[in-house]
Amino acid sequence: MAVAEQKITSKYAIYQGDCCETLQAIREGSVHLSIYSPPFGGLYHYSSSERDLSNSADYAEFFAHYDFVIRELFRVTMPGRMTAVHCSDIPSGNTGDDELTDFSGDIIRHHKEAGWRMVARYCVWKEPLAVRNRTMAKNLAHKSVVEDSSRCSVAAADYLLVFRRKGKNQVPITHPTGLHYYAGARKMPAELLQYKGYKGNQIYNRYSHWIWRQYASAFWDDIRIGKVLPFQEARDEEDEDEKHVHPLQLDVIERILQLWSNPGEVVLTPFMGVGSEVFQAVRSGRKGVGIELKPSYFRQALKNIEHAEDEAEPDQVEMFEQDAEFLEELGIEAESGVGHRELKSTALPPLETGEKVPAND
Repeated sequence: MAVAEQKITSKYAIYQGDCCETLQAIREGSVHLSIYSPPFGGLYHYSSSERDLSNSADYAEFFAHYDFVIRELFRVTMPGRMTAVHCSDIPSGNTGDDELTDFSGDIIRHHKEAGWRMVARYCVWKEPLAVRNRTMAKNLAHKSVVEDSSRCSVAAADYLLVFRRKGKNQVPITHPTGLHYYAGARKMPAELLQYKGYKGNQIYNRYSHWIWRQYASAFWDDIRIGKVLPFQEARDEEDEDEKHVHPLQLDVIERILQLWSNPGEVVLTPFMGVGSEVFQAVRSGRKGVGIELKPSYFRQALKNIEHAEDEAEPDQVEMFEQDAEFLEELGIEAESGVGHRELKSTALPPLETGEKVPAND
């Protein structure tokens, strides 16, 4: 398998390369959870590389490419475990007279065709004025209401789609003393704080019950939209849609990690971007694996992830295996550290191509 750059430690392994190739080197059933936001089916164009899903000729070609990722994630995920996909519906343009493509619905259909079972759909609320100011969407302008409200639309929610690989989960995801940390803007009632980490009958753990009530809602209305990793330096001047870079909110990632993984487990993202999923996985006591095609994103991800240990959550102190043992779980052989080298799969034969991903892709 060819990668242009990588860094491997005992807590994370990140690769700059094509996820369609890199995923093939990961052993079947070795990943506990995956989290990612795919390129939004033609909405933005991030690079001119033919390996880039955003650089598709049309919507059908995008899904032909994306289907390979969906199938590979199914293969590498443990039976009974989850993949969490962040997405939104896609506007046809910004004329003020546009239509929406049901991108979330198409993602669901393609996952089902690959054998995944959908188990949840969450709506992440976004404040309309903030969306208008960020996107300059004409159909959200008050002027449209005044002049012709037939041209108005909605500050569409983001969606978090959760799918489970069929089969029995052999390693239960447990919370013996309940949930310990709330990822969101809503303030917990002060009288519940005394129950944090309650070791008695969990029926009486009011702290954890309060958190679970927020997480179990299909509408996540207090996600801190601005709580994201730094991304300004990841922008390339030559890329036409770099102004649209907006990492996945850390609150969303933290909720996913709490609900669908245990400390010490492997969390994968095939579209790493600036490293949000790996950063939060390490910060929460998991092992992060990330793949990113774009060199500038990879460089920013590396900077961000290196700081993850400095910001670890107080209740997430976990011991990790040594580097070689971590990679052995995934079925990958590689030297630790940063560099340009070939990775070998211990579980699968090498790819026929030894081509490096061009550094300027």
